[in-house]
Amino acid sequence: MNNKVKGALAVLLILALTAGFCILGVHGAKDIKLGLDLNGGVSITYQTVEENPTAEEMSDTVYKLQLKAQSYSTESAVYQEGNNRINIDIPGATDANAILEELGKPGTLQFCDSNGEVLLTGNDVKNATAGMTDENGTKKYIIELTFTDEGAKKFESATEANVGKPLYIIYNDNVISYPTVQEKISGGQASITGLTDYDEATRIASTIRIGALPVELTELRSNVIGATLGQEAISTSLKAGAIGVGLVMLFMICVYYLPGLTAAIGLVMYIGLEMLLLQAFEVTLTLPGIAGIILSIGMAVDANVIIFTRIKEEIGLGNSVGKSIKAGYSKALSAILDGNITTLIAAAVLYLRGSGTVKGFATTLAIGIVISLITALYVTRALLWGFYQMGLDNPKLYGSKKKAKTIDFIKFRKIAYPVSLAIIVAGFIFMGINKASLGNLFNYDLDFSGGSSTNITFNENMTLEDIDAKVAPIFKEVTGGNASVQASKVAGTNEVIIKTRTLSTEERKDLYQKIADNFGVDEDKITTENISGAVSNQMKADAVYAFIIAIICMLIYIWVRFRDIKFAGASVLALVHDCLVTITFYAGLRWAVGSTFIACILTIVGYSINATIVVFDRIRENLADPSKRKDLALCVNDAISQTLTRSINTSLTTFITVLMLYILGVSSIRDFTMPLMVGIISGAWSSVCIAGPLWYDFTRMAKGKAESKKAQEKAAKAAQKAAKKKAIEEAKRRNDGAVV
Repeated sequence: MNNKVKGALAVLLILALTAGFCILGVHGAKDIKLGLDLNGGVSITYQTVEENPTAEEMSDTVYKLQLKAQSYSTESAVYQEGNNRINIDIPGATDANAILEELGKPGTLQFCDSNGEVLLTGNDVKNATAGMTDENGTKKYIIELTFTDEGAKKFESATEANVGKPLYIIYNDNVISYPTVQEKISGGQASITGLTDYDEATRIASTIRIGALPVELTELRSNVIGATLGQEAISTSLKAGAIGVGLVMLFMICVYYLPGLTAAIGLVMYIGLEMLLLQAFEVTLTLPGIAGIILSIGMAVDANVIIFTRIKEEIGLGNSVGKSIKAGYSKALSAILDGNITTLIAAAVLYLRGSGTVKGFATTLAIGIVISLITALYVTRALLWGFYQMGLDNPKLYGSKKKAKTIDFIKFRKIAYPVSLAIIVAGFIFMGINKASLGNLFNYDLDFSGGSSTNITFNENMTLEDIDAKVAPIFKEVTGGNASVQASKVAGTNEVIIKTRTLSTEERKDLYQKIADNFGVDEDKITTENISGAVSNQMKADAVYAFIIAIICMLIYIWVRFRDIKFAGASVLALVHDCLVTITFYAGLRWAVGSTFIACILTIVGYSINATIVVFDRIRENLADPSKRKDLALCVNDAISQTLTRSINTSLTTFITVLMLYILGVSSIRDFTMPLMVGIISGAWSSVCIAGPLWYDFTRMAKGKAESKKAQEKAAKAAQKAAKKKAIEEAKRRNDGAVV
């Protein structure tokens, strides 16, 4: 079989696989779980049995219910309503009764001995999770228990007194498990073993979690609610995404010719695989999840841009197309792997340490990164070789790039640093202004600050589009133009739930009157309750901890990979710079800070670190050249100039995708995409104008300190030598005739 036939078969095979993945992905697209914002779900409201629970008890209950609800979907929302109610929104669900049956009635959990004496209660349990171990090839199912500090002491005493005896775990007067105590257990952690299967472990762990609540709850109501963004948001987002991807494919073909065509085919396969894996991993797709996909598409294109730019450079040096393809993939590999692995580390940390929105974002990002690596390193490579073997070996089909003109970015840092610093300082000034006028540093959305939830039963069935056009303006008028209005429908009824900032008594009266006048609704069909933020303080803390740990992990990876902490320090500072610049715009333009804010910042983190590593990889390569190593400024300027085309093209392709979502999307989509566009621009600016110069300054400072230390050591040695010489001369003058 000759090369032309081999090449044609390879191309046909990849095209067939691409078509197959896309057909399967589109066919199963209906099975992809959508979040509350895209598809609605089940909303359940519980009320405490005790009339006046404390704020601490309610806060703790909300957090523990959040852990429980996330077993259904990572995007579940749990928030307080009024003084003694808790609302749980579970996306993608359509049967409220089934959820209620699975969720169970939150009640009383007790750990008792054989005499029925209560040794611990649910208040002493922090968490319970199902797990599986493999011992000598045999699978064993376990439940991991974690106790509070006080609970740990009680459990230690209970196990010490009951070694060899069963410990009864009782939920609402029913024994759910009675494990035998093997030994005294201290430290606040324990495992229940001997379970028959994983389902049993999951059921018992779930019951312990729901029973480990500070207060007892009863079901007040349950509804199936519609999407908060509406069908229009989904259709326009899909249309915008399709147009954006189409423009990116066209851009790649126009700029990179035949390699660009292979990238376009790889991107189509990427989309098909993405849809298949979203179904396989049962990911609940929400707006933040879409952000993860956008970022991974940008990274998929970025990998191809790096490779194709390298191929152009090799052809520009006079190498054959075959050698250029090999060299292009070989030289681009380290930058691609470092950038993707660093972002993958961040995604893993965010998934393990984050909750809710953060988990959804991390899942889609991780899936996207893996697929992007596969398509960039294997699919497009196989296609490119296939076309080459078919006889498409004319260099004009691949493009050529002469040596880039070296731009003095080191000199430009004298302008870049002050510009970035001024923007960041302005952000803190805006925060101060907001604190004085709004009472908060930012314009917090309902997800963060809470507000009021108004239920209205209209006389007719209204679509979300009708609500947005006719009802929302009334709420905005009553709230003084506040744009934070979230609407959802209760399926099968004329009831609509609208959430706004907290309404005063006077505002409620005004609202009820306006609704009655405009829609003929009886005021007794309108009710309003204050609600807490869906993003709890614990979830915010989880996100912050995850963010910090992710940065530390990325710093360590870059330090080890580049064998120089100055690279790690400069990359993290550039990353922080991008976040602070975006935050400046949030504060200055008073963009709503809600759950999508977290996803936006995380997207920028992943995008920024990837762009910076590409520049650093070229600096590392240039340092291997002895002539450039002697001139650090030339080394950095060359590296940034050589990767400038990549920085511009990657930023442009990612920007195009987000811009389409902004132009065609509904208002809530625009609120999300505008900060992303700022982050993309900021990431391009920092990778080109900030990161490299920072490394240069750090290196010079370290070199200066080393030279200063050497100079000090040299001066000390000279002084010591002079002192010895002076002592010898003095001895000669007072020679006392002594001999040896």
